[in-house]
Amino acid sequence: MIADATARLASAGVESPRNDAELLAAHVLGVSRGRLLLADGFTAAQADAYRRLVDRRHDREPLQYLTGTAAFRHLELAVGPGAFVPRPETELLAGWGIDLARTLAAPVVVDLCAGPGPIALSVAQEVPTATVYAVEKSPAALEWLRRNAADLAPDARVVAGDVADPSLLAELRGRVDVLLSNPPYVPEGTPVPPEVDRFDPATAVFGGPDGLAVVRPVIERAAALLRPGGGLALEHDEEHAVVLPELLRNDGRFDRVEAHADLTGRPRFTTARRRSDSLSWQTGSS
Repeated sequence: MIADATARLASAGVESPRNDAELLAAHVLGVSRGRLLLADGFTAAQADAYRRLVDRRHDREPLQYLTGTAAFRHLELAVGPGAFVPRPETELLAGWGIDLARTLAAPVVVDLCAGPGPIALSVAQEVPTATVYAVEKSPAALEWLRRNAADLAPDARVVAGDVADPSLLAELRGRVDVLLSNPPYVPEGTPVPPEVDRFDPATAVFGGPDGLAVVRPVIERAAALLRPGGGLALEHDEEHAVVLPELLRNDGRFDRVEAHADLTGRPRFTTARRRSDSLSWQTGSS
């Protein structure tokens, strides 16, 4: 059955057909993928359930929606319709923020455009001394974020808010040590896989004609919230490898701007530090 499912998924253009067929089988059988060879065969009911899941994956419904979970660093996040499925490449951005937060005694960390919570909740779990704020605008994504926070990091503070709102987290103005964000950044009209096009929330994927419609307010909020020396990490599209570092440098309120590639060598995120007010007065106040 797994071999047949693999062939069926491959015919639909699924990138990892054998992997997905095995993970769906493990999900139906209630075992880990590594124990499939030791598992009993499918019962009739399990075989029917497996075929239905394979049909849905054949239609390019995300694997994570079918199993109900998405792995991210050390987390198993609950995901489903309305939740942007976290990608492995974002783990590098989260790791940068975690490493920086660990150098501080009691860091304040903010995750803007938190989605179902992979970045914020990873920080909360891996840096227990951190006070973590997870900000999300979408009502559907907020449901998943609150559920995951309750299960994985009850002390994380979930905030319903819009990064374009100047009053967002006003009580933290100039006090945040680390600000992380994986905002919607794909330019409108960019071809995307069927899983993204048909199932991921468009508002979590596309960022206006140039992909920077949400990125710009994130930068503005970062400048307002970060303390001098505080760190910013911002994920972006490959096309933004030059323009995003330039936005941060030209803003005047950031320095130590650095570009970072993912494990495939593609430009993936940019980091910077908040300059002190004495160095940034010429281009705008914080």
